[in-house]
Amino acid sequence: MSDITRIALDAMGGDNAPGEIVKGAVEAVQKRNDIKILLTGKEEVLKKELSGYTYPAEQIEIVNASEVIETAEPPVKAIRGKKDSSIVVAMKMVKKGEADAFVSAGSTGAVLVGGQVLVGRIKGVERPPLAPLFPTVKGASLLIDCGANVDARPSHLVQFAKMGSIYMESVMGVKNPTVGIVNIGAEEEKGNALVKETFPLLKACDDINFIGSVEARDIPYGAADVIVCEAFVGNVILKLYEGVGGALISKIKGGMMSSLRSKIGALLVKPALKETLKDFDLSEHGGAPLLGLNGLVVKTHGSSTSREICNSIIQCVTFREQKINEKIKAAIQQETQENLE
Repeated sequence: MSDITRIALDAMGGDNAPGEIVKGAVEAVQKRNDIKILLTGKEEVLKKELSGYTYPAEQIEIVNASEVIETAEPPVKAIRGKKDSSIVVAMKMVKKGEADAFVSAGSTGAVLVGGQVLVGRIKGVERPPLAPLFPTVKGASLLIDCGANVDARPSHLVQFAKMGSIYMESVMGVKNPTVGIVNIGAEEEKGNALVKETFPLLKACDDINFIGSVEARDIPYGAADVIVCEAFVGNVILKLYEGVGGALISKIKGGMMSSLRSKIGALLVKPALKETLKDFDLSEHGGAPLLGLNGLVVKTHGSSTSREICNSIIQCVTFREQKINEKIKAAIQQETQENLE
């Protein structure tokens, strides 16, 4: 395996493209000399963006792509119709082995469709889930699935739990990570049909550390290292998490600026508060990998700034070094063998 991780970066996707995307790429190569970024997008536009930076030229290469998939476009139609789009060109590089990973802040639907159609699923993986890391008082937890499979089956959630456990142990260094399923109560008999059917299946898995049900209010306190749910529930949890966090920070800032006394107090607590809030900044953890594919696909927020893009790029290095895909393949093969027996 080469020491250089090659990342195909969709430079045209996202609310802040191409400016913040290119800036994030530059920040990444300034931090690491073991990556090469293949920027896909309109060549002249990207050349102009890069001209304002000083960076190791050999670590960033522009790959021309004349089309852009917009957020509102139907994903399947866009992937099939816009073959020279920045997303399709980048994903094809992963499929051909010309890139080790793909990162995009663009259309979530197009990334999900492209991941399955172009990059392809690992044999035996029923549904690839989106799995973002998010902050808790105990450190980062993994939410799986948060947007890829809104109509999941029990067997899908079992695979999510196994893939999520591999990710947390290998990438985050959490030994024997705990796994919980999102539920409306702690009792085993509670929940909807999906949760009730999945619970005993997870309980019977010897290769995961299943601890039972997890209620939404306990998630921010680090109730489990891997939080398992179908995508509708996961997306609601993630969006509410982001919204409440933003609202609280806004209220705190407003309160600190409300009087002269509070402004003086704000100056005193600012360094400690800034450090504390950093731990709860979702952008610190990079993007959400689409697990279970033949190559690494990472989806970042549409509103990503350069920091999240940079962190997502660096995240790809760890993913590759820890051979996550190989470990998932081995786990799925073992599961298939056990089912045959």
